[in-house]
Amino acid sequence: MNKKIYIVIPVCNEEKNIPVIIEAIKATIDATAYDYAITFVDDGSTDNTLAILKARSQEYSNIRFIGLSRNFGHQNALKAGIDSVDETADCVIMMDGDLQHPPELIPVMLEKWKEGNEVVFTIRKDNNNLSLFKRKTSGFFYNLLNKLSDIELEPGAADFRLLDKNVLHIFKRFNENDLFLRGLSKWVGFKQVSIEYVPGDRFSGTTKYTIKKMVRFALQGITSFSTKPLYIAAYLGFAFSMFSILYIPYIIYSYFFDKPISGWSSLIATIAFFGGLQLMILGIIGLYLGKLFMQSKNRPHYIVRESNL
Repeated sequence: MNKKIYIVIPVCNEEKNIPVIIEAIKATIDATAYDYAITFVDDGSTDNTLAILKARSQEYSNIRFIGLSRNFGHQNALKAGIDSVDETADCVIMMDGDLQHPPELIPVMLEKWKEGNEVVFTIRKDNNNLSLFKRKTSGFFYNLLNKLSDIELEPGAADFRLLDKNVLHIFKRFNENDLFLRGLSKWVGFKQVSIEYVPGDRFSGTTKYTIKKMVRFALQGITSFSTKPLYIAAYLGFAFSMFSILYIPYIIYSYFFDKPISGWSSLIATIAFFGGLQLMILGIIGLYLGKLFMQSKNRPHYIVRESNL
């Protein structure tokens, strides 16, 4: 009996990419060895993406689509696809729909899976087309995440990965508000192996990850897996409190020996510095409180408007 594979692909305004990636996947998967289905999750597209998905699903019986009511974000769209996978699935593969995750790597992932690995994840090797800014910020993100969180992600780790059915069932149970799936797949453990790949060129469209979204994504990753920032804030407060005590002997000396104390400029600079420090610490605390607040609402990660499942 053939193994049953599901491929989950979140898309947003990828109307020109959909036909190409379907054909690319068909060309790479051995249909005689595997029964596979492709689930596209339309994350609030404003072009003809959903209409094309409907047409393709009528043309191919193994093409499934989920249309969300609005844009819920890449991680939530992935969660919608994962939740839709049948209990009979042997594994699920997550990948992007812009062809930067090369479909020809799927057979390699399946071979690693057949060797007994339960999580097969990919590590992006930067090509010459990637901007210097993107390379530097990506490296900084992973270094910062590994230092501040309780998990360790390999630099360049991507959401292009394969999950065995045992891991899939656990992923379906996750209900935290700020999802960071590449971190969660590392956190769950199991037998894991990595594969390096060079990202392909985007076939059509533009990237959806702006600098603002990348910063938000980084904060989600750090605050989802560690309370170290809170400890750092506490340590900073304690350290500067100790430093401020050292200023007392100087004040006493100035008072008794009639030496004038530094003027208002140094005072204003000190107030501004400590005021900024306090705001930073309050911001860190606020991030964690905000996560608790949003989690307490228990809102769904996504809302499905229509689907052929």
